[in-house]
Amino acid sequence: CLIILTAVEKVAIHFGTPEQEALSELTPELAEKYIEEGEFPAGSMLPKVEAAVAFAKSGKGRKALITLLEKAEDGIEGKTGTEIELT
Repeated sequence: CLIILTAVEKVAIHFGTPEQEALSELTPELAEKYIEEGEFPAGSMLPKVEAAVAFAKSGKGRKALITLLEKAEDGIEGKTGTEIELT
């Protein structure tokens, strides 16, 4: 498991808009689709999501978690954060 700690609890699409949606789970394929659509800013969430996708795709059973530093324990327990994993 790769854990990426950041300043937000979950990865979101449509960030900063009324349609903002926090994501609890992503497949690498869906994350790549959102990347192509420009959902993640280059200087912010993009490198984190790219690293998580690369890790998840690097071997069966690997998963990445992106979450808030203060919520790391809850994220590890599956209570929060965004998990990126092959299905």
